[in-house]
Amino acid sequence: MFGWEFPPHILGGLGTASYGLTKGMAKQDDMEITFVMPKPRGDEDKSFLRLLGTCNTPVVWKDVNWDYVNQRIGKYMDAQEYFHLRDHLYADFSFLHTNDLGCIDFSGRYPENLLEEINNYSIVAGVIARSYDFDVIHSHDWLTYPAGIHAKYSTGKPLVVHVHATDFDRSRGKVNPQVYGIEKDGMDHADHIITVSNLTRNTVIEKYHQDPKKVTTVHNAVEPLSPEVEAITSLKGTKDKVVTFLGRITMQKGPEYFVEAAAKVLQKSKNVHFVMAGNGDMMNQMIRLAAQRGISDRFHFTGFMKGKQVYEVLKSSDVYVMPSVSEPFGISPLEAMQCGVPTIISKQSGCSEILDKAIKTDYWDIEAMADAMYSIITYPSMAEYLKEEGKKEVDEIKWEYAGWKIRNIYESVIQ
Repeated sequence: MFGWEFPPHILGGLGTASYGLTKGMAKQDDMEITFVMPKPRGDEDKSFLRLLGTCNTPVVWKDVNWDYVNQRIGKYMDAQEYFHLRDHLYADFSFLHTNDLGCIDFSGRYPENLLEEINNYSIVAGVIARSYDFDVIHSHDWLTYPAGIHAKYSTGKPLVVHVHATDFDRSRGKVNPQVYGIEKDGMDHADHIITVSNLTRNTVIEKYHQDPKKVTTVHNAVEPLSPEVEAITSLKGTKDKVVTFLGRITMQKGPEYFVEAAAKVLQKSKNVHFVMAGNGDMMNQMIRLAAQRGISDRFHFTGFMKGKQVYEVLKSSDVYVMPSVSEPFGISPLEAMQCGVPTIISKQSGCSEILDKAIKTDYWDIEAMADAMYSIITYPSMAEYLKEEGKKEVDEIKWEYAGWKIRNIYESVIQ
């Protein structure tokens, strides 16, 4: 598997999904997973997989004790392949900026030179693919598609690409042609394509011109709450109701619709606070919008949150809202419902395909969104029903089940 994020250091849902899926798949007795990412930090959970960093993989050999290297790498490739690889790397990749060990540095984030990092990642992917024994290649999202292609043609093994989002989702239709080109190239070269929702599947078929027979939806799931998370209690120090938006504050997530709906709720009830937890390029714009609507005293911007902080916010909330304009799936509503928080989601989200115990509105319908918020905070019986039934529903949406569906896809491409 090629990925870009892995907990605890994540910037979005991609890392959460990568962790949950691999942990669920690892429950299959004969499943061995090697997960490759740009820059591990050392505190990742490696109990159920092998975690490799491209930042730790030499691609240009410099002043190396070759007897020692041969002992280490010889476990994974025969001598002829080993020497061919060594000569090939020195001849072709010596132009790369590497450290004294011959490794390329990676930020492990989403830097301004992201396209350069994606290219470098794909170069190292070819080295790693020839160094390990495996049956199938699995690339998570567009950042790793070039790596998957490189690994496929280096080894002849089948490639599965996993579409967690497309640039049509991230850009509200203002697609970056370079990103679109990388996405389409990955899909064109894949032996099979996994999408996280039927919404995304339709985009892949219609916008990227893929054969429907080649595209399968496997909905995301949610990790069971750990005892540590179960023990977290509400930090709310007021009887006022709390309505929460938690996620990246970007145009894809529809934060302006949350603020506008909040203003309408506050026209009816003053005993409610609104929390916008997260960060993004629209954060300052949302702060100004709250001020323009005269609701700044009832609005709280927390900044980026992760780990325990996320669950502290959720367990302190009376309502969770995800008003995304185009959400391929959306794991955060499942996490909120898991914590017993009544949830409102946009009909334009992939998770709406599998959730029945959440209220669904169009992202642009701020009247309906405001009515849903007001109803939940005003009618205790409604809130209690959504709390109890929502938790029951998401407790049955497990990564283990998603893992078996993906295993079936693996077996089909291997055959």
